[in-house]
Amino acid sequence: MQKSLFDEPSNEYNSLDELINEMMQMDNDPLANAGTNVVICRGNPQAKLMIVGEAPGPQENIQGKPFVGRSGQLLDQILQAVNFDTEQDVFISNSVFRMPPGEGGKNFRKPTNDEIEYYKPYLYEIIRLIDPKIMLLTGNVATQSLLGLTGITKLRGQWHEWNGRRMMPIFHPAYLLRNPSRKPGSPKSLMWQDIQEVRRVYDTLVSG
Repeated sequence: MQKSLFDEPSNEYNSLDELINEMMQMDNDPLANAGTNVVICRGNPQAKLMIVGEAPGPQENIQGKPFVGRSGQLLDQILQAVNFDTEQDVFISNSVFRMPPGEGGKNFRKPTNDEIEYYKPYLYEIIRLIDPKIMLLTGNVATQSLLGLTGITKLRGQWHEWNGRRMMPIFHPAYLLRNPSRKPGSPKSLMWQDIQEVRRVYDTLVSG
């Protein structure tokens, strides 16, 4: 029977590879019967900037990596705009590790509260093993998972201290794709402010 992180003490995995191998074999998680793949991470495990997404979408489910569809391409552009190398400077993971099946003709749906709670211990363990200094939470699901808060329009751009780390909620790139205006006060304009602030704090904490 698969181990459950709910019943195990923290620090049970010695490496990210060990944890990933365990997660890839999950068969009793809430979305195990959805017919979708386990999607865990991409980027550099040594990075000090970690980005937490929501759940895989169709492209992520196919490719087995988070943020590789249109939202991921936009996320990479945002990071590159302030000179983050998306291969070296960033590690990207999710709050929920399978794509929730669609409803009402849609390809996929938002994760439920129970799904978010189930996968949370795995996310905690990933964070412990990666040990980032700065974390960006993209959208409400990631913010709910780690901060227990929702309401991204009010929360975005605010720093939180979390287990010795600096953590900021930001708009999910999918939201920016739905709101393409660059006018002052628009989501894209606010995201530009936020990512510049992230760069500033990164340079202080990491680049030194």
